[in-house]
Amino acid sequence: MSDREAEFLEYVTAHRGRMLRTARLLASGDDHWAEDLVQVALTRLYVHWAKVRHDEGPERYAHRILVNAFLDERRRMFRRREASTERLYDAAPPSGVDPADRLTVLAALAALPRRQHAVVVLRFFRDFDVRTTAELMGCTEGTVKSQTSRALATMRDLLHEPLETMESLR
Repeated sequence: MSDREAEFLEYVTAHRGRMLRTARLLASGDDHWAEDLVQVALTRLYVHWAKVRHDEGPERYAHRILVNAFLDERRRMFRRREASTERLYDAAPPSGVDPADRLTVLAALAALPRRQHAVVVLRFFRDFDVRTTAELMGCTEGTVKSQTSRALATMRDLLHEPLETMESLR
């Protein structure tokens, strides 16, 4: 195994779980789509590994690739999602969180336009600041702020209650 491969494997081992959690939120709880997003991101990261580790760092670059993969996938008109009537989850939800609330929030996230969806995940679930979110999404800080405002207003309407539920899912 080359030094490059060993270094990349070490990175993936340390960061894949975090990427998968972010991808699950972007994919509104769809574990299979989340796995696909992470695989796309890791593949692209590997291709550019030599360049990435010297510039801005692999974690930031990987998140940007993950967000772009999500935004690109949402743009495709031919993508058809299966509609399940009953869902099984691999892991039990965190203690203290009502699974019905989690599903309600995920459904509200799924109803948001793609950029608003990404902004909410990055700002509230990943705790990135406005500047970092703007860099990851390739837009201005003002766009992040306006998208956040619109997304939260839409989520309030969809949830018919304050977004305290979202805070409990962090």
